[in-house]
Amino acid sequence: MEHFDLDIFTERETLFVEVVLPLSLAKNYTYRVPFDLNDQIEIGKRVVVQFGKHKIYTALIRSITQTPPQHYEAKYIIDVVDASPVITQTQLKFWSWMMQYYMCNEGDVMYAALPASLKLASETILMLRADFDESIECSEKEQIIISALKKQQKITVNDVAKLLGQKTIYPIINRLLEKEIILVAEEVIQKYKPLLKSYILLNDFYKEEENLKQLFSVLERAPKQLDALLAYLKLNKLGLPISKEQLLEESNCGVGALKALTDKEIFALVKKPISRLVANEDDFSINFQLNAEQQSAFDNINLLFNQKEVVLLHGVTASGKTQVYIKLIEAIIAKTDGQVLFLLPEIALTTQIVERIKKYFGNTIGVYHSKFNNSERVEIWNKVLNGTFKVILGARSAVFLPFQNLKLIVVDEEHEPSYKQYDPAPRYQARDAAIYLGFLHQAKVVLGSATPSLESYYNALSGKYGLVEMKSRFGGVQLPNQQVVSIAEETKKKTMVSYFSSVLMKDIDLALAKKEQIVLFQNRRGYATILICATCGYTPKCINCDVSLTYHKSSGKLHCHYCGYQQSSVSVCPACGSVHVEQKGFGTERIEEELKLLYPDVTIARLDMDSTRTKNGLQQILTDFQDKKTDILIGTQMVAKGLDFDNLSLIGVINADTLLSFPDFRAYERSFQLLAQVAGRAGRRADQGNVCIQTYDANNRIIKQVVENDYIGMYNDEILEREKFSYPPFSRMIFLYIKHKDANVLDRAALSLAKTLKAKFGARVLGPEQPLVSRVRNLYIKQIIIKADKNTAIPKVKIALKETLLEFNATKEFKSVYIQIDVDPY
Repeated sequence: MEHFDLDIFTERETLFVEVVLPLSLAKNYTYRVPFDLNDQIEIGKRVVVQFGKHKIYTALIRSITQTPPQHYEAKYIIDVVDASPVITQTQLKFWSWMMQYYMCNEGDVMYAALPASLKLASETILMLRADFDESIECSEKEQIIISALKKQQKITVNDVAKLLGQKTIYPIINRLLEKEIILVAEEVIQKYKPLLKSYILLNDFYKEEENLKQLFSVLERAPKQLDALLAYLKLNKLGLPISKEQLLEESNCGVGALKALTDKEIFALVKKPISRLVANEDDFSINFQLNAEQQSAFDNINLLFNQKEVVLLHGVTASGKTQVYIKLIEAIIAKTDGQVLFLLPEIALTTQIVERIKKYFGNTIGVYHSKFNNSERVEIWNKVLNGTFKVILGARSAVFLPFQNLKLIVVDEEHEPSYKQYDPAPRYQARDAAIYLGFLHQAKVVLGSATPSLESYYNALSGKYGLVEMKSRFGGVQLPNQQVVSIAEETKKKTMVSYFSSVLMKDIDLALAKKEQIVLFQNRRGYATILICATCGYTPKCINCDVSLTYHKSSGKLHCHYCGYQQSSVSVCPACGSVHVEQKGFGTERIEEELKLLYPDVTIARLDMDSTRTKNGLQQILTDFQDKKTDILIGTQMVAKGLDFDNLSLIGVINADTLLSFPDFRAYERSFQLLAQVAGRAGRRADQGNVCIQTYDANNRIIKQVVENDYIGMYNDEILEREKFSYPPFSRMIFLYIKHKDANVLDRAALSLAKTLKAKFGARVLGPEQPLVSRVRNLYIKQIIIKADKNTAIPKVKIALKETLLEFNATKEFKSVYIQIDVDPY
């Protein structure tokens, strides 16, 4: 790792360090280094500093200098936390780019990049891990902290300083974190629990041959218990721990026999924590061979890498892109011994890909996403930093990891909107950030999708990226048979049953008769989209946001999907007193209820944000579907992403119109992508699958293009529209959201700012206008759009914009107005 050469300074030289604090500050602060810490400081190490009157933070050293700050007297740093840097020089360059490109502060980037355990502050809460190993050797001071935590359960970093009577406590806390004895505040919120698995042990008494013979004769009258014992002895020969599940599967003895053996103290049931980083096995072949089309794609990508840094792999759903990625990763590791970043849109939803790739690359692979707690994330961070992990599978935040020797980045499903971070800052697009990260490391980038984003496909056609196409499904499986059903016509004929057309019902019956599985897609969660009074038209609205509340039957309450506000449901209209309060619209919860009435003997599950709130909830739903315990799975767009089930033969889209009618220039592109991805889940093995799309607008061109699998037709239509109205990729967009709790102040501020910007940038500035939702969390919102054509020098526009916003916020009247900047808001 590069670092500042401290040999040029003597021990008594006065040094200053510019540090990044995990706060949204417009500028970095400079601190003075005490002489006795001169030889410990290094760029990328964490230091303890005081910021404000009483608050203490861990900040990162960004640069070292002998020049004091001009406008204030530098405070001394309190301590150095790390023995070696936790951040690389390349990461700092990446942070600088992100700060400039996405117009945010470096503290915002640091806050997003680092796991919480690396951002300790004076108010950070510490607590003991439930599963910590008491036999680990600890110093006297570490023992004092452990004892205090045993009594109090949780203490702050400030409390530790008082307890030990010293300021230099961060290295001690750091050691306790490394030894996995304590954990920090964010995990307290998640109520950290180790993942436990039940293992079976035979009582030591029966390990002696004579005693075991006697046990056999005793158990002759209990054949199921004898089966369990024999299965245990067979599995025990393998020399591996025997799980409860394994024993039940091997012996078919039943839970009752196992309980009887445990009650008699023949078996002991021991629960052991297992790593959450270990994936389950599946039937994915390790020694697979690429077919002719996959081999051709693999060869063409490698060929294009000689001229291009980025290659777009456009392959239809189920064409076997994952196997091509694996061979590319394998080749890179064999040739360069470098590291590979494999980005997935929502890691929890692509469990199967994770498991397949982990099975292939074993312990050299790490998985990184927000569902992991901090201890796991720090563990992965360190293993990437020291080069233990060669392959990292991650969601968007994995771009921040401290790669040492990155050689390849794969961005799977590159069109996915979830690669964009909306809140808080930095509001980055992980696909674009990954391309810049690749440039910094001189790594190659593969973007893969069955339905690429218009920008990526445009860049490929214009020669900026290489383009490789895979046009047929793996194993010669045909694309699913798709049919469109008009809800309007079926309603006229009175053939609709609840929300299901006669065609869909027939398809469901056929699939169930063949013992095949079904996925139904409805892009709304909850039970009823709105409640409305049939007499006066009253609709319950959120008290904090300008949106109607959604009724959830499972909780019996009305929920706001923007701020989380909840209230009791209404059966009497509070406006006019009428009892005719009706439910309009429907979500996944309502579909689930209706289906259970129609098919009482069928196992039905729901996959949406509400049903997957727990860490392993989603995994359980998917495992049950994979194991054929579930017949019908109802879901939101979660079901569209990377799922691959061999027994899934029917996909039903309950109402496609909710996607098509969205007021956004990307609505048609996104509708095509989502419907094509959902349809692509059907019939991925031997038989051709069926897709039934229900819609009021059966003649919509997007619906026709989805049915014909005509991506090129959709691209050509959309790109003409984009060029005509100067939308991306023919322009660059910056959205400004102006927010204030007073609507009148907001109106004046938005008009004033728009006037100033129009004077500077002319016709490129649009607005101010009200966004779709004009109040969220009690803040009123106005929107200004800056739309610069692609020939404009965007960096200059950003510098001028930043200066304007600084002057605007400095005026007395508008100091309290909050402005949120979103660069490339798509």
